[in-house]
Amino acid sequence: MKMSNMLVSTLREVPAEAEIESHKLMLRAGLMRKMAAGIYNYMPLGLKVLRNIEQIVKEEMDNAGAQEFLASAMLPAELWQESGRWDAYGAEMFRLKDRNSRDFCLGPTHEEVFTDIARNEIKSYKQLPLTLYQIQTKYRDERRPRFGVMRSREFIMKDAYSFDKDQEGLDLSYDKMHEAYVKIFNRCGLDAKCVEADSGAIGGSNSAEFMVKSEVGEDDVVFCTACDYAANIEKAPSTPEKEQVTELKEIEKVETPNVRTIDELIKFFNTTAKKFVKTLIYNADGKIVAVMVRGDREVNETKVANALGGVIELEMASAEDVVKATGAAIGFAGPIGIKVDELLVDNEVSNMYNFIVGANETGYHLSNVNYGRDFDGKLGDYRNITEGEICPHCGAKITISRGTEVGHIFKLGTKYSESMNANFIDEKGESKPFIMGCYGIGVTRTMASIIEQHHDENGIVWPISVAPYHVSVIPVNIKDEAQMKVAEEIYNKLKSMHVEVIMDDRNERAGVKFKDSDLIGIPMRITVGKKIAEGQIEFKLRNSSDIEVINIDEVYNKVKNQLD
Repeated sequence: MKMSNMLVSTLREVPAEAEIESHKLMLRAGLMRKMAAGIYNYMPLGLKVLRNIEQIVKEEMDNAGAQEFLASAMLPAELWQESGRWDAYGAEMFRLKDRNSRDFCLGPTHEEVFTDIARNEIKSYKQLPLTLYQIQTKYRDERRPRFGVMRSREFIMKDAYSFDKDQEGLDLSYDKMHEAYVKIFNRCGLDAKCVEADSGAIGGSNSAEFMVKSEVGEDDVVFCTACDYAANIEKAPSTPEKEQVTELKEIEKVETPNVRTIDELIKFFNTTAKKFVKTLIYNADGKIVAVMVRGDREVNETKVANALGGVIELEMASAEDVVKATGAAIGFAGPIGIKVDELLVDNEVSNMYNFIVGANETGYHLSNVNYGRDFDGKLGDYRNITEGEICPHCGAKITISRGTEVGHIFKLGTKYSESMNANFIDEKGESKPFIMGCYGIGVTRTMASIIEQHHDENGIVWPISVAPYHVSVIPVNIKDEAQMKVAEEIYNKLKSMHVEVIMDDRNERAGVKFKDSDLIGIPMRITVGKKIAEGQIEFKLRNSSDIEVINIDEVYNKVKNQLD
C-alpha cells in the first residue's frame, strides 16, 4: 500500500483524554478514534493489527481442535432467564425491546447461547468432546469507561466453550485451552502470566487469568518470591496473624468525641492499627451485612460476595442504613448489639485479644473486646492478602504487582447445562448434563497490552507478528526519479515476496516520514536516498538505534531473515 492512498491520521500532540501509554499511542498513531465514552472506531491501521491478533488466535484455537462459530450479538431475554442471569447480571447489561415489546440484550458474554446450541445439536456422548469458539464484539455498560480499550463499553473478544461428558474430559479440554493461550500470547509478543482467579459472575469451580504486569493495571496480582504461585488478589488466601495468648480483660467504654477513623483512633489511644478491629457495613443485594477486619487490613469484597452466596451488587451501606444498624453516626460501628442481617468476621480477628471496636454509640468506642466472649459471627477469610505474607503453596513471602487481565479460562461444570436442561445421552443410555468449560481472550485489550509492553519515547514498537505492516520503504525525495524508481522496485519485489509493505510516497520531509514510521511502529524501515548512486540504501529495525548501509540487492534477505 502506498501512503499517498492511505488514511493515516497521526497526531503530534497527546490527546488530553488519554491517561495511559497505550491509549495515547493508539490515538496518536491513528489506530482508532473515539465516538463516545468507551466506544471507538478502528481506523485502517488499527484494524490490521486487530486482524493479525485474531488470526493468531484462530490458528491456535484451530490447532487445539476448536471450531469457529458466530453467534448473534443481540440475544433474547428468554435464554438469560433460563440460566437465572437476566435479573442477576446487573446494570452492565445493555437491555432493549423490539417493536413487539420483547426483551433483548446486547451480549456481554455468550454462555447461554452456546449452551442452547449444544442442547439442540448434540444428542450423544459420541459427539463429544466438542469445543466451539467465536470472535465477536461484546457490550457492557461500564460505570466508568477509561484507559481507552482497557475498560470500554464495546470490545472484541474471543470466547470459547467446551462440552465434555465427564470431569476428566473437562480437565483435558481446559489443559488444551491453557496450552493454546500460552502459545497465543507468546506469538503476540506478550509476557503474560497465568494466575489463579475468582470465577465472578461467569461462575464455575476453577478459573485462571492470564495477566500482564502493568503499572496501570486494574488488578493486584500476588506472586510468590520462591515458587510459581500467582493469583489475583481477589482469589489469594490470606494467612491470619496470631497474637500471643493474653488474659482477657473487662470491656471498657471510652468516650471518643469526633474520633472516627483508624488514624484518629491510633493517635487518641496512643497505640497501633493492630489493636483495632473496624466494622464496615455493606448493602448486599438489599441485605445489610457487617464485615470485621483488623484495623490495618482491607476488606476483600469478592471474598465477601462469595461468602454471601454470589452477591451481584455489593456496595457500602448508605448513611441512613448505618444509623439503622448501629444507632450511631458513621465511624462508631461495632459488633456488640449491631442490627444487621449477617456479621462476617475475618479469621484474624478471632486470634486477637482485648481489641478496640466502635460502641454503636456516637462518640464512644469499646476497648478489651474479644471474639467468642463478647460477640460471635461467621468466621472466614474476608480480607486482602498483603505484601510479605506467606505463600499458600510453599510458605515463602509473596509480593504484589499491578496487572491487566488479557485472558480468562473457567471450569464451568454443569452451572449452565443444568439450569438450561442441556443434556446428552451417555454410554448407558442415561441423560446427563454437559460438563462445560469457558475460555475468553480480550482481543482489543490484548492489542493495548502489547503497546503497553512494546513502546518507547518515539511511539509503538510492534512485534512483527502483529504489526500492521512489516516494512516501510521511504524515498527521501519523491521528486528524484532515481530514488522513486529504486523505491518502487524494492516495494514491488517485497510485495511479490508476500511481505506486508508500505511505501511512503507522500510529499513530506524525510523527518516527518521517519517520525510517522516510528510512531506507527513499523518493525523495519528502508530508506532510499542519495546513496543509491553507489548502489546502497539504509536499513533500520524499529527496536534498534543502529542504521545499516547495505547494498540494494541485500535488503531482501535482510527482510526475509527478520520475518523468519
